[in-house]
Amino acid sequence: MDWETVIGLEVHVQLLTNSKLFSGSSTRFGAEPNTQACAVDIALPGVLPVMNRDAARMAVKFGLAVGATINRRSIFARKNYFYPDLPKGYQISQYELPVVQLGRLAIEVDGVHKEIGITRAHLEEDAGKSLHEDFRGLTGIDLNRAGTPLLEIVSEPDLRSAREAVAYLKKLHVLVRYLGICDGNMQEGSFRCDANVSVRPRGQHAFGTRAEIKNVNSFRFVEKAIDYEVGRQIELIEGGGKVVQETRQYDSVRNETRSMRSKEEAHDYRYFPDPDLLPLQLDPGFIEETATDMPELPDAKRERFTREYGLTVYDAEVLTGSRDMADYYEDAVRAVPGQPKLTANWVIGEFSGYLNRDNVEVSGAPVTSDMLAGLVQRIADSTISGKIAKEIFEAMWDGEGDADAVIDKRGLRQITDKSAIEQVIDEVLTRNPKQLEQYRAGQDKLFGFFVGQVMKATQGKANPAQVNDALRKKLDGNRT
Repeated sequence: MDWETVIGLEVHVQLLTNSKLFSGSSTRFGAEPNTQACAVDIALPGVLPVMNRDAARMAVKFGLAVGATINRRSIFARKNYFYPDLPKGYQISQYELPVVQLGRLAIEVDGVHKEIGITRAHLEEDAGKSLHEDFRGLTGIDLNRAGTPLLEIVSEPDLRSAREAVAYLKKLHVLVRYLGICDGNMQEGSFRCDANVSVRPRGQHAFGTRAEIKNVNSFRFVEKAIDYEVGRQIELIEGGGKVVQETRQYDSVRNETRSMRSKEEAHDYRYFPDPDLLPLQLDPGFIEETATDMPELPDAKRERFTREYGLTVYDAEVLTGSRDMADYYEDAVRAVPGQPKLTANWVIGEFSGYLNRDNVEVSGAPVTSDMLAGLVQRIADSTISGKIAKEIFEAMWDGEGDADAVIDKRGLRQITDKSAIEQVIDEVLTRNPKQLEQYRAGQDKLFGFFVGQVMKATQGKANPAQVNDALRKKLDGNRT
């Protein structure tokens, strides 16, 4: 039977606020366990939650970015369940009336454009964390994360493959970082995903029974987990069994999903409006003020880069992959006018390569955008060759100063004097009479040999274009 995969994603985005959703406790990552949870976070008797204004602003930002409806009035509810890291016995979330509804996010897979519906994005507080590794036979509880503000983004079941799911997640990941509402750190749990997966015979309208894969924290694992789960469900059905609605976890070591518990329905959580919190009211001025603070979004920036700087779609896609990288490129290209493509090549190539090699963020790179622009300028005005520029970039990265300082210190200025280049060519031809005779007899491949000898004699400082031109005239002018 021909099967169709149906996927919906629930993405938990940790908002970049300094304090928690309903208290003044810090959200700083990596603090000693249970040092950042106050009485409000664990709902001790007599405390009252107070809404974090910045969290509401970030939710509105996201809603505007995906063209969603911003509900000026939304309601917080208590989601009731028992878990050791949830000392309240409930989680404050939004249910019937979230702050953001009905948006869209465009993706592209294998050149095919597709829009994925976003059902809702609602504010909720995070739970604590259970620690299993540090205690033999016991579980520890760290409540530092309890109360941390999350925006849960729920997609429509519009995704039809693991690759589409990953494309959607990557697009969402870039977007929330551009907006400045999340750092996107998947290792720290700032951006994590639950995948609802089902299969159905192709052409069937009704959805199959879904399984939810919880808390997958890397793009690669999301793809592998979905592919495994799709295969498991198809094999189960074709073998005469039935898919059970349940929550499953992904084991990356064994590359398999395993059952955790039966899947809860909304009524299992006994949602009801939180009696301690008034409805969240957003006045038009607050929404308008947030709208004026919106950055240029990734799709618009990519289109502008291709139009304004004449870049290929691929180059623009890479450069706008993060807001920091896009800003770095644009700062550099403004500092060296007329060289958008050459600048793009260096940002995408050497600069990105060193970032990856040393695991450094753009903001922490030792080569600033102005320094890179200075290097590009020296290539453009023929002070140095592209090959020598790589040596200079490495020296700049290692802290030896800007391009001009390295060039002067190491004596790397390119030889562009025509007579000096011709003199070196004459010396190379004199030292290699056999190869000269063979070239003039028709062995054209030896041209590269002579170029190499000239570059070697000048320690790579001769302008390659001038060397090629002068050598061609010298050799072909006297050819038999």
